[in-house]
Amino acid sequence: MPNFRLALRMLFKTPFVTIVAIVSLALGIGANAAIFSLFNQMLLRPLPVPEPGGLVNFSSPGPKPGSNSCGLAGECDAVFSYPMYLDLEKAQTSLTIFTGIAAHVLFDANIAARNQTSNGVSVLVSGSYFPVLALTPAMGRLLTPEDDRTIGEPHVAVLSYGFWQSRFGQDPNVINQELIVNGQTLTIVGVAPRGFEGTTLGAKPQLFVPITMRAVMFPGWKGFDDRRNYWAYLFARRKPGVSIEQARVALAGPYHTLLNDVEAPLQKGMSEQTMTRFRAKPMLLTLGPQGQSNVIGQARPPLTLLFGVTGFVLLIACANIANLLLARSAARAGEMAIRLSIGATRRQLVSQLLSESMLLALFGGAAGILVARWTLDLMVSLVSREAADTIDVALHPQVMAFAAALTIGTGALFGLFPALHSTRPDLISSLKGQAGQPSGARAAARFRTSLATAQIALSMALLVVAGLFTRSLLNVSRVDLGLKADDVIMFRVSPELNGYSSERSKQLFERLEDELAAIPGANGVTAGRVALLAGDNWGNSVSVEGFKAGPDTDMGSRFNEVAPGYFHTLGIPILSGREFTRADSAAAPKVVVVNEAFAKKFNLGREAVGKHIGDTGGGGPLTMEIVGLVQNTSDRSRSTCDRRSIPTPCSRTSRKSCRSSTPICRSRICARCRSRCARTCSWIDSSASCRRRSRGWRRCSPRSACTACSRTPSRSGRARSGCAWRSAPRPSACARW
Repeated sequence: MPNFRLALRMLFKTPFVTIVAIVSLALGIGANAAIFSLFNQMLLRPLPVPEPGGLVNFSSPGPKPGSNSCGLAGECDAVFSYPMYLDLEKAQTSLTIFTGIAAHVLFDANIAARNQTSNGVSVLVSGSYFPVLALTPAMGRLLTPEDDRTIGEPHVAVLSYGFWQSRFGQDPNVINQELIVNGQTLTIVGVAPRGFEGTTLGAKPQLFVPITMRAVMFPGWKGFDDRRNYWAYLFARRKPGVSIEQARVALAGPYHTLLNDVEAPLQKGMSEQTMTRFRAKPMLLTLGPQGQSNVIGQARPPLTLLFGVTGFVLLIACANIANLLLARSAARAGEMAIRLSIGATRRQLVSQLLSESMLLALFGGAAGILVARWTLDLMVSLVSREAADTIDVALHPQVMAFAAALTIGTGALFGLFPALHSTRPDLISSLKGQAGQPSGARAAARFRTSLATAQIALSMALLVVAGLFTRSLLNVSRVDLGLKADDVIMFRVSPELNGYSSERSKQLFERLEDELAAIPGANGVTAGRVALLAGDNWGNSVSVEGFKAGPDTDMGSRFNEVAPGYFHTLGIPILSGREFTRADSAAAPKVVVVNEAFAKKFNLGREAVGKHIGDTGGGGPLTMEIVGLVQNTSDRSRSTCDRRSIPTPCSRTSRKSCRSSTPICRSRICARCRSRCARTCSWIDSSASCRRRSRGWRRCSPRSACTACSRTPSRSGRARSGCAWRSAPRPSACARW
């Protein structure tokens, strides 16, 4: 303690050096702690389950003819048909490798409870889901294998702990209460343990529903018995002592038996080469302590790079502080010489100087915790609400331990050499001059020169990296998406999941479109089943008129179901044909619009309009006519077919209606000041200049003539006589400047 009290006094004797050092350390440690918090959440933190290292994820890359539905939980190589899951679960009971195999899939749920309705993510899980994870409920019970014996039963649900807190206020009497999910009444049987938010990073499910309820949650869906419908994600827990390679080898036998004896005979139109690949599809097992998610693979490169960059920042800060301490040690050389001459040992002096360095590091680390929290809050404010919901800004014990380790390490790193150097002065010259050892001494000079060189090198490296980042951002901003995504607002509406009939849903969507389009500033309103640039995929095999498919021909295509005005609203050029209209209703013939990739893949060229396709594949009936050809977009560079909604803005042509839709609204903005349309904004061309008014909104002054009256405004921005200059939603009318 005496050392630290003396160290505190010495630090306050040179406040400028102390403040600079603390600020440098706070920025370095805070930035590293913030990035480590994200790194830990995305890449390191295991699921909050017992022994997460025993979990393994399944995947089987290879031909998968039929329907593939994959999403946030993983790529399409990781989805299996429901019959295959049942067969594997049955086969593993005779093996000694797994305690069980579980299946799950995310779904959008409209949840009505206690006179409130909300839309959120939930998850359909097999009865083995919670037993495989070895979880215990916070209250009530969890789902068991008895809950997925019968298709369409039972009508039960387990609440997530967070949803129980937010919606039910941790009501202990919630068990056996009812709630409505997608129009179906379910009984609450339990609450999941605290901290468990599913096995898919990036999704926080509110409910856990038996997987056998999928057809009930989405009436009309039929995929339980279809071995060519791939949609379920699988994982398992290894028994103690079983390695992942042993598990893979043991599971490969029954899996390939099922492929060859059961599924191969169901495949049609395959060549011998493709059938050989199909029969030889491997069963891959990967460690799954963090669950299953695309986010892990997508986040690893940028987070690793950011971690390296912030590490460079901290090294620069340490080099800077070491230089400051060396410069200060020159002024204290006389002090050190006097202490040594009256009997102090070098060990005592080194201990004293290291105490000063550690105290300096401690102050920097404490300030760094604040910087880390502010940095995380800033990151959350810069991303979308959906992404922000997946970021935990709390500084968990792992992050605090990392910050503490950084604090100790940096204190030793920048304090050790100055402490060793300052305690070996030339006593005679130091005592005579009382000015300490000259700062240009060889050892100190060489070390300080090395530190300065290292600082310059690291700074240049960071500048190069920053320049490359900036260039990459500029390149990304210039990428032609094939559509205009600026000023687009999206939200999800699912009326039929709340019990609306098809006719009521149609009326609601049309009313929404009309009322949204009437809002000042709305330049267009449309809807789509697959959200814009959301990363979701929906695909199936197709049949195309005039295209002869060979045994190995890939007949797969991505689908979306969209509302009238979709391509106009998003600025997607129509190359030939027409847009969807409200006349394309349930009573009208089924129509589709295809993109260039679709036309190229199936040799349609620019003559695609008028041809017919079918969505069943394998030579099925050609029930839909192509009425339009559009340009490719970045999120649908693969062959894509857009269907007209019948009868609601997102319903499939092959079933009565869809259960959810993502309305898309585009607002008009001033070409110069980028402010959105309102009573106080004028819509002008890019030759206008802008001024901000005192009330906080922008005012534009045109340099070109009014498009309606061909007059130019006065220099003050007021209208000349004879011009209306009034606010109007139509671009052909005059605007009030």
